[in-house]
Amino acid sequence: MKRAHAVVGLLALAFVACKPPANAPPPRSTLVVGLDISGSFRKSGQFDPAMRYASLYIYAHVNALGGLKQATDVFVGSLGGERVGQPKTFHPIQDLSGKSPEEIEADLRRWFPEEDPITDFNAFFQRTAVHIKRQGLVLAPLNIVMFSDGVPDFPGAGRLAPAQLYAKIDVSPIEYLSRNVTVRLLYAQPTVAQNWEKLVPRNRVKIWTQDEQVMAGWRRHEVAGVALEHQDSLWSWTQQIVDFRVRRGKVL
Repeated sequence: MKRAHAVVGLLALAFVACKPPANAPPPRSTLVVGLDISGSFRKSGQFDPAMRYASLYIYAHVNALGGLKQATDVFVGSLGGERVGQPKTFHPIQDLSGKSPEEIEADLRRWFPEEDPITDFNAFFQRTAVHIKRQGLVLAPLNIVMFSDGVPDFPGAGRLAPAQLYAKIDVSPIEYLSRNVTVRLLYAQPTVAQNWEKLVPRNRVKIWTQDEQVMAGWRRHEVAGVALEHQDSLWSWTQQIVDFRVRRGKVL
């Protein structure tokens, strides 16, 4: 009996020793947000609500509201350009910290006022990899969230069958940046979402999609007049619908 009590005591001490102190900084976690500013997405009717929700999503993750995982590093960039492969500016967390969702949304619209004629996911993934490596964030969990209709748009894309078109999406630059890399596509139509899940080649990257009809649901959970830290329904919806924990492998 004494031996059993000793073992329990040692386990309890080990648990306390492993538990981080209350004032310890949060574990490293990187959030990369991609915004589709193409004419097709702007004219879809989803662009304005997507921008509003993107600002709330960023704010909530920077400030760890409602039990959402705190992002210790954030980058925001666009998903396209004037030409294929064009690198675009990524704005860091320092440009977003200490701002309200309204201020973040205003900044997003100011940073990306133009319409991109090309939606180039490959350039976005390549640029993401550059920033992750440059900032020494390799191995930290990587959450990439794209607000987009999800349709690759480049010269000749319209002549390709879906299997060929989505096979050209190259996630290899981000495959081995971390053991936990998740790409989330929000606001796509169901057929496009399914093409991302089934046709995009990948090994370790996990893909999660939510179509535009589901994403419209966030508005029902935002309670007017309630402080953001008390928007429990909105953050619970975000955790279950957007930040769903994805298993590796293609969705069948």
